[in-house]
Formats: sequence, structure tokens, C-alpha cells
Amino acid sequence: MNRIGFDNDKYLQLQSQKILERIEFFGGKLYLEFGGKLFDDYHASRVLPGFKPDSKVKMLLQLKDKVEIVIAFSADDIERSKRRGDFGITYDQDIMRLIDAFREIGLYVGSVVITRYRPNFSTDSFQKRLGNLGIKVYRHYPIADYPSNIPLIVSKDGYGKNDYIETARSLIVVTAPGPGSGKMATCLSQLYHEYERGIKAGYAKFETFPIWNLPLKHPVNIAYEAATTDLNDVNMIDPFHLDAYGVTAVNYNRDIEIFPVLNTILDNISGKSPYKSPTDMGVNMAGFCITDEEAVCKASEQEVIRRYYNTRCAQRQGLAEKTEVYKLELLMNTLGISPKCRPVVNAALERSEATNGPAVALQLNDGRIVTGKTTSLLGASAALLLNALKELGGINHDMHLISPIIIEPIQALKVKHMNNHNPRLHTDEILIALSICATTNPTAEMAIQQLSKLRGCEAHSTVILSKVDENVFHKLGINITCEPQYQSKKLYHK
Repeated sequence: MNRIGFDNDKYLQLQSQKILERIEFFGGKLYLEFGGKLFDDYHASRVLPGFKPDSKVKMLLQLKDKVEIVIAFSADDIERSKRRGDFGITYDQDIMRLIDAFREIGLYVGSVVITRYRPNFSTDSFQKRLGNLGIKVYRHYPIADYPSNIPLIVSKDGYGKNDYIETARSLIVVTAPGPGSGKMATCLSQLYHEYERGIKAGYAKFETFPIWNLPLKHPVNIAYEAATTDLNDVNMIDPFHLDAYGVTAVNYNRDIEIFPVLNTILDNISGKSPYKSPTDMGVNMAGFCITDEEAVCKASEQEVIRRYYNTRCAQRQGLAEKTEVYKLELLMNTLGISPKCRPVVNAALERSEATNGPAVALQLNDGRIVTGKTTSLLGASAALLLNALKELGGINHDMHLISPIIIEPIQALKVKHMNNHNPRLHTDEILIALSICATTNPTAEMAIQQLSKLRGCEAHSTVILSKVDENVFHKLGINITCEPQYQSKKLYHK
């Protein structure tokens, strides 16, 4: 099922070489915008099977004595409590997680910058919290008519109003918890301030998607559009690159729009910009490392369908707009696919119809599909996990891995002492109970040993999952989607 379609070792070699060349070219101080996720680029690993989620970090560690990390985030994202889709945590939580993760591996985090800053309680509270933890925080402000009003942007009333980020090293990596956080604007603002101070500096961009040397409508590039519907990103042919070199290259609208601004700033710094196109700014070598075109295309198509379901659920929860769903439907039409192309969807819906209740289906890596239904003891997700572990371990499905006499006291605890209305066990509770049973039950131990085989599996639920169940699926590496409806008609859902 999970065919490898990407050579990660070749990617590390080519990408490191290109970044080192760019650092040497500028010679002094380089602001390197890092797009996508640094530690855990699971989008890339899903659409490019074989890509390792931590590849970018491995490259940075080779230069860690020169590297300083600046984390950018948009005040808008903090104000609306935007979440990372893969981890289910808010951006403010992810910033703290990133700082800890960078420090743990020996990378220096210099500061955090708030982009599009305007006073609001959530952002100001988070800035105060960071300050109390000893983390430097800077503010960058909205600029009227950005990015079209270049004279205003490149002036004391534009970038000049932003805080100047004090840095101590030669390679400044600007990263963020997600797209649309203002990484490029942060770099450009810093270039303006460095120029005002007479400091030589340059800019480059490391972003995996869209892949410039793949066709505009390639599934990998369409999957990128699907991942950024909330930003209304659109892949485009880079007109500057086509005009300069006569070569077709793919970029996206925000980079193309900002390119004249970047060129103006670089002209002011060095007298002449080294770049003729937005594509020139990048150092992306991913397109040269695809080894199985069919595997990559199929993986990307599945990612678009997953994004479709995730966005429909977000809309149901008031976290996404209808226009985002419409765009995803158009992208699926472009690829000639539909939600029915996700095998676990039909399997879950059929099980739900047969049992007249919530159900979850999971496709193992060898193609087998396992389902779980709601029972008096277990939620559908918990039942699914037990059924999947039995299937993987060759365990008889009629055998109890966890005795009801163990489950029942846990239910009593939940209802009688913790004021829980739902006595059924969630996925985390069932895994803890299974682990306890494994100390005395060899069959339960065999089931526990199968957990690692769930990574990369696909699953679908007929109802929106609780945050607990959703997080367990993510931690196990299962790609979960849900129908955009709740189990009950209540207005409040935990």
C-alpha cells in the first residue's frame, strides 16, 4: 500500500549543497525563510512518501553554530485560536513546543516576532507570558495597501515602524507554526533595517511547496493548494521566471505579488538584486528526488480528500468558510477524484448503517480494512483500535483482550466520581487498560506490540471525534478523517 516514491538521502545531499551555496553567495548575513514545518513536516511526508518529517532540521544541525532561530506568528492566528491540523494544538501552544524542541537539539532561538500586530487580549497575554519566560518578543505592524504600495512599504512609515529584531549570528532562520504567519515580511523588514544600519545582508527562501519544476496541475502542487485554502493560495506560472529565462516554473500568488517589493529592497542594499524571479529566491530541490511518479500522485490525491473532510468538519465547528470547501471540491474535480476514492469512507458508512450508530473504519498498510462500532463498553474508535490490533496480531476476534470486569470499574469511576455522562472508554483509556493487562496476559502484550504497525494507516469516522480520540489517532500516526456531523444533536460538544 505505502510505496516509497521519494529519495530522502538524495534530497538531503542536494538541499544542503544549495543552501550552503546561497550562504556563501551573500557572504555576510543571510535571512533564510523556512516555509512549511521544520520538525514535523507531515504534509510533505504524506504527499512524498519517503520524505522524512525532520529532514530540514537535520540540515540545520550541520550549521548550528551559525544558526539563530526567529519564530514568527500572526496576531490574527492567536486571536482566533488557530490550530495545527496534524497535532490539534493551538499556535501559541505550538510556539512553546517549537522553542523547547529547538533548544533540546542545540539550536539557538533568539526571539519571537508578532506579525500584523494590533492590540488584543489574547496576543498581549501571550506576549507577556513569553516575556516572563525570558523570551525576547518583537512587534511588526500591518501596512496599508500591502504589498502594492512599495514607496510606503520601503520607508520609515512602513517597515521602518516595525521593531528591529536584534540578532547575533550570521544565518537567521525565520520559521513559523504554519503558513501565512508573515515569515517573508519579517525577512524583508529586517533587510530594510539592516540596510538602514549599514549592515550587509541577504535573503533566500526554503519552501518545499509548490515544487517549481513539476507541472502546475501536478497532484503534489494541487495538494499544496488544498493545504492552504484558508490562505487562498493559488499556484501560478512564475511570469518573472518565464520572462527572464524562457523556462516554465511554478510558484504561488503571494510570492509573485511580493517579488517587486523584495527586488526594491535588494536594489537598495546591493545596488542590484541577485534575483530575476521569485523562483530564483528558492533553494527547493525536492522535484529532483521523486523516484516513483505514480506513488507520489496517488498519495497526493489522498491528501486532497483528507483536506476536504478536515475542512468540512472545521466548517461544521465554525472554524472554516464555505468557500474553502468549494475550492477543495474544485481541486478534486481537477484531479478527477471524489471522496469515494478514499476506501475507508464507504467502509465506515456501511458499518454505521448496519449498526445504526457511529462507526470507524481503518485500512491497514496491506490493504485490509477493519471497522469498529459503538458498544455499551467502548466508543467506536476504541473498539476499532482493539479490532485492528487483533487483526495485525492474528488474534481471534472473539477473544477479550481486556476483560469486562476491568472495563466496568473504569466506567464506574468516570460516571460516579468524575461526573462523566458517557461511560464508554475512549481510545486513551482503552490503551492504558490494555497496557495494564499486558503485564499478565501474553495475548494483550502481543496486541500492544502491533501498535507501531498502525503508523501511516488511513481511518475514517462517521462522526466528529472527541479531541481525546483525535489526538490518540495523531500520536499513533493514523491519518484520520471524519464526517462533518456530531453523534448527538446537542449544541455543546466536549
